[in-house]
Amino acid sequence: MAQPLTGVTAITLFVDDLAAAREFYGRAFGLPVMFEDGASAVFNFGNTLINLLDSAEAPGLIGPASVADRSAGARAQFTITVEDVDAAHAELVARGVEFVNGPMDRPWGIRTACFADPAGHIWEIAH
Repeated sequence: MAQPLTGVTAITLFVDDLAAAREFYGRAFGLPVMFEDGASAVFNFGNTLINLLDSAEAPGLIGPASVADRSAGARAQFTITVEDVDAAHAELVARGVEFVNGPMDRPWGIRTACFADPAGHIWEIAH
């Protein structure tokens, strides 16, 4: 391959309730919406854009692949490195975020805590 495939610039997450997902991301991460239309809302996470796309629009993007229903379970986790997991956990709880687990010390030497967005995508804070 002549050109390396590096530098993830955008991740598209399929959501069933765009309004709920938009509200959650704005509240939980404290970020403004960078772009939005009737089918999507985009948040800028520094070097990566997170595009929340209405699941009804996803087949036009990924077809003929199908979009899995949320009941299929989590298939990915996104990690954000923080200076202090406990402090970040407390701040997110104060913003109304409910955690799946943690904070906890992992056997591989890091401290983590995980939460899910309204569509079931798993986010981890870690240090």
